[in-house]
Amino acid sequence: MASSSEPARVAGRAVLLIPHRGEGLDEAALPGDYRKILAIVRAADRPVQVRTVGEELGLETAARGKLEPLRAKMTRLADRGWLHKRPDGRFTARR
Repeated sequence: MASSSEPARVAGRAVLLIPHRGEGLDEAALPGDYRKILAIVRAADRPVQVRTVGEELGLETAARGKLEPLRAKMTRLADRGWLHKRPDGRFTARR
């Protein structure tokens, strides 16, 4: 089995595995783009929208469809315990 930060092969495509947050595991286990997302959310003094994170990353935010890959990454981080997704769709960092 591949380590959590190495690419794995699924249906012939390389994908990055995002580990679940747990004891003894820090954000260094995450791929670089996920660490950047986590840092932006942590630096915010309030819950953030995907659009806000996209702007910080320099992504095109005018078209909603351009943000969907970022939304998927943030949701994946929430699913693995790194972020918290609020009912209103905004994200906060878990402390």
